[in-house]
Amino acid sequence: MSAPPFPARSPVLLVGTRVLALLAGLAAALAHPPWGILPGLLGLGVLFHLVDGLGARGRWRSALVLGWLAGFGYFIPSIIWLSQPFQVDAEAQGWMAPFAVGLMAGFLALFWGAAALVYRLLAGRGPLRVLLFAGALTVCEWLRGHVLTGFPWDLPGEAWRAGSAPSQAAALVGAYGLTWLTVVAATTPFTAFQGWRGRLMALTGAALIGGLYAFGSVRLAAAQGPAPHAPWVRIVQADVRQESKYDERLFTSIVSRYVTLTARESLARPGQRPDIVIWPEGAIPAALEDYLADRTWTHDAIAGALRPGQTLVLGGYRFGTRADGAPVTYNSLVALRPDGLTLPVTAVYDKFRLVPFGEFMPFDSVATRWGVKQFVHVGDGFTPGPRPRPLRLPGLPTVQPLICYESLFPGFTREGALAAGARAAWIANISNDAWFGTGTGPRQHLNIASYRAIEEGLPMIRATPTGISAIIDAYGRPVPGESLSLGAYGVIEGPLPPALPPTPYNRLGDGPLGLMLILSLAGVGFPRRGGRPGTPA
Repeated sequence: MSAPPFPARSPVLLVGTRVLALLAGLAAALAHPPWGILPGLLGLGVLFHLVDGLGARGRWRSALVLGWLAGFGYFIPSIIWLSQPFQVDAEAQGWMAPFAVGLMAGFLALFWGAAALVYRLLAGRGPLRVLLFAGALTVCEWLRGHVLTGFPWDLPGEAWRAGSAPSQAAALVGAYGLTWLTVVAATTPFTAFQGWRGRLMALTGAALIGGLYAFGSVRLAAAQGPAPHAPWVRIVQADVRQESKYDERLFTSIVSRYVTLTARESLARPGQRPDIVIWPEGAIPAALEDYLADRTWTHDAIAGALRPGQTLVLGGYRFGTRADGAPVTYNSLVALRPDGLTLPVTAVYDKFRLVPFGEFMPFDSVATRWGVKQFVHVGDGFTPGPRPRPLRLPGLPTVQPLICYESLFPGFTREGALAAGARAAWIANISNDAWFGTGTGPRQHLNIASYRAIEEGLPMIRATPTGISAIIDAYGRPVPGESLSLGAYGVIEGPLPPALPPTPYNRLGDGPLGLMLILSLAGVGFPRRGGRPGTPA
């Protein structure tokens, strides 16, 4: 038995179905932090049920529309923070905010529409077709994370709060694999009325959720504290809003805030200084070459705040040249280690994945004619650096940098380790979440970034100018008491949490996801002409 097809040519039912699809996507979005309404994940099952119940007439086109509407409902609240960057220079860019959010949500929703269409084209009979639905949506979410540089913000598998028991499955299968498991769990309840096989599938989904909680609880119970001689880390959050960085009158004040917090006496370890000090991305609104140049007051102020043996990690932009001599600009992370009165650079990482429209302008000539400009007003935009590799810091564990946008991408740290032939011991995630305002963006970004710690089994030190900064352990949990909320001014410090042995995801990457997608093919069928998924022959 399955849900009856919707009657054809019923305008009221047609509108109601489309509104329900929109609401289903909205409900699924509200499962993500900061809302955390996990039952909202059943919205994914509602979408499955709606697409599954389409009649023969126009079923493929209707599936595309329903999927797109659900995606639109999902992405509008997920990326509503995207309106905030336009308010930094509101006079020139504020008019673009509603168009940017709507157009971006509409574009991302195309991936959900494609998933619904693929499902409708391939689905067969029986409750196993939920596996096909999960596979189709997961593949399209994977594509969303890769097409045009990718934008994997709020994957369905990341709806579980990072550090919670269910989130620990990311150590096994990554965020994309957890997306597949989440969609299966959310759709199987809608097979419960389709005979004994449907009830069995629904029970399997319930067991899957129970398994996620059981596995995660066991994994978290085995967590251990930091080693006795772990490096001591200090994160500096100076609470500098983005618009303040464009006011030259505030430059001295901004430098002073960072320097003062860097030199502050430790309350946890009186008389001792941290081994590592972390400043966020774009901490000082000037080129690195300028404010770190010898004999400048900024260089001397920063050098005076540090002591021999300390390492300062900070983000900023720097200039360079290509092989052909053309000038370029990089968004970089640099490590400095004071040597007397100088601040030699001991390591440099240039951001590899850049934000389209934020750090570089796709189709620049067309966009310029329409008056669309990138947010970061540095030359002609940034140039991507080489593929990521872990950095070796003198006297400290090897680190993998992640600059802002890069923390969205599952497997990014793993790619760097494979390229270098060595695994990092921790992740330094510097970000400029001041662009996101004080709404949902910074909270969602923290949750997403923390999944990279779970996937790799590595602690993460996350620094932002306005929050949320945190010391995050290898299970994706902010260390209690070691986080600074939005709008806070101050420092947090503590020992670097220990790294775990390489996780299955670290060793296998998306291999388990491939097996899940093969399993999804169990839901493929060849219904009779004019038939539909689940309709008896």
